[in-house]
Amino acid sequence: MESVGTAQEPPHPAPSGLARGRIGAVSAALFGVAAAAPIATVVTVVTVSPPVLAAGAGPLAALSVVAVAVVLLLFGTPYAAMIRRTPHAGATYPQLARGLGRPAALVGAWLALAGYHAIQFGLYALLGQAAAPLLHSWFGVTAPWWLVAGAGWLLVTLGGLLRVEFAAGVIALLTVAETAVLAGLAAAGVLRPAGGAPIRTGTYLITDPARLDRSLLGLLLAVAVLAFVGFETAATYAEETRDPRRTAGRAARGAVLLLALLLAGVTWSLIVAAGPAGVAGRAAARGPELLFALAGERLAPWAVTLARLMLVTGLLAAILAVHHALARYLYALGRERVLPGVLGNVSPRTGAPRAAALTQSLVAGAALTGAYLAGATASARTARALVVGGGLAILVLLLLTAVAALLHLNRVPAREGVGTRFFAPVLSIVSLGVLLYLAGRDLAALLAVRAGSPWVSVVLGALAGCLAIGLAHALVLRLADPVRYAGIGLGGAALVITPQPGPAAEQPTGNPRTWAAPPGDAPEEPADAPAGLPRQRTPGAHRPERVHPEING
Repeated sequence: MESVGTAQEPPHPAPSGLARGRIGAVSAALFGVAAAAPIATVVTVVTVSPPVLAAGAGPLAALSVVAVAVVLLLFGTPYAAMIRRTPHAGATYPQLARGLGRPAALVGAWLALAGYHAIQFGLYALLGQAAAPLLHSWFGVTAPWWLVAGAGWLLVTLGGLLRVEFAAGVIALLTVAETAVLAGLAAAGVLRPAGGAPIRTGTYLITDPARLDRSLLGLLLAVAVLAFVGFETAATYAEETRDPRRTAGRAARGAVLLLALLLAGVTWSLIVAAGPAGVAGRAAARGPELLFALAGERLAPWAVTLARLMLVTGLLAAILAVHHALARYLYALGRERVLPGVLGNVSPRTGAPRAAALTQSLVAGAALTGAYLAGATASARTARALVVGGGLAILVLLLLTAVAALLHLNRVPAREGVGTRFFAPVLSIVSLGVLLYLAGRDLAALLAVRAGSPWVSVVLGALAGCLAIGLAHALVLRLADPVRYAGIGLGGAALVITPQPGPAAEQPTGNPRTWAAPPGDAPEEPADAPAGLPRQRTPGAHRPERVHPEING
């Protein structure tokens, strides 16, 4: 598709896109699984916070993962339908533009950029901590966190420049190895329950529903939904898949299924291995070492060392997957010139978004350098705050996406049934809204800080900042460059109708605030037009999809 020029801007062809037909559904799904960092989630989220495995929670820890997986699979139905209509490297960004409008799309874009960057910075901090035991055991050295993070940053920068199928191969290798090790650790715990006794009913059934702690259940659900954050990044590879309209949607749902099996299975195995009565005390005493301590009681030392190595490689895979997702978001925004147009350039040799990838690496490098110069330490609290805050931003983004799907799929109906167009989006909105409320209510517990801590205000303030920046960005674009504003969510090829020059008329100079046409571009009116009627606005200058509905997909 080719954009139509205006008096201020000459015609130009639609920009060349990402490499097409390079990856399949499995590769895209593994990108999503890697971004969620399942082994890091188990080590730093499930086991660190005592309430997650507190006495009385028992099977709720694993059952909450299953419940959230059902919600996300439900969300995946309209999500896949929207991807099928608009396969786009910006994933949720064009969906918000079609369902909620251009300002909402820019709010979503800033939520995605801020959320994924926060998650990536938190993963870098965790990487420095995870590598310390291995470096000390193998080489007898104690490396500072910034040195380990810097080495990881270099590897991720190089990996971001690879052809997408090569990057997918690296991600697949690391993720499959991580999955195999997690499955082995879980199997060891299940095959040798605590005390050598058979698996107790209390590890998978709620024996006394009357004693169910509702506040604890809310916290478990909030933890579970944040543990899945990353699966939705599979949609950022839609333009590079072999079947852009179907592969990415299937990949997102496949990532949810695999993550549910891993997280629920490993969490249940921890309860079985430590015992439903003793898991809370051991989690509080051992913290992030619980997984490795239970494995050490059942497996050879080399297996525990391999598990620690998988934690490091799993974090590297997660950082690389988030880097690729961020690069594609930046590319999508640059292609539409919402951000600097140079971000929309791709490598002619690899077809990868090279400029966007390098820009993301520079942002991450600048953040790591700033933290080092400021004397910051890669504490577990800092990493946790960054990952939880970023996950909360993505949860808000998913809720907005569900609302956008409900509106767009019903406003522009196509082949989807009523379940996909109405029931699934409505149930997703209600479920995600409840999960977001629970996460906000228990934010202090998720951050492992006291109520009223500055960390809570920082996270909430950052979310409000994304909203303000997105709305301000939309307002500036609408006033300064209506054509660029009209192209939001259209993949860099906006259809803008420019009227043919007609006879000059007495009309003030075009005002972007009223979207009026300049005198030289005003369409000719009929001779019998009633006097006193105002001139019509330039058709299509603001909402081209109303003139050409085919661009809705």
